[in-house]
Amino acid sequence: MDADYIRYTKRHEWAMLEDDVVTVGITDYVQKELETVSYVDMPAEDIEVISGDEAATVESQNDSLSVIAPLDGTIVEVNRLLEDNPELINSDPYGDGWLFRLEVTDISPWHDMLSAEEYEEYLGE
Repeated sequence: MDADYIRYTKRHEWAMLEDDVVTVGITDYVQKELETVSYVDMPAEDIEVISGDEAATVESQNDSLSVIAPLDGTIVEVNRLLEDNPELINSDPYGDGWLFRLEVTDISPWHDMLSAEEYEEYLGE
């Protein structure tokens, strides 16, 4: 995966850009903090979201995490595998554990998100 096509938020979401579609998930760091994920409340497909809107919720026995839309756009797909296997977020947060795909309406905020190096620095603070 080319590092130029993945960005991070300070809320621990990752976003991978392919054409005008962004795949969104939570980072390895935060899935470890949650421990065993037991449930995911997914957004509906075909709804519009604005950057900063709560789009999904990831729950474990210890905590829950609101997943925020990192960019404006329309939810075009949700990861149905998580309905029966939410623990995929723990075992493969950057692969089969993705949450939703967003067709982006304005890509300009993408450049303000954290690069992999900036995210690592942020975690070290």
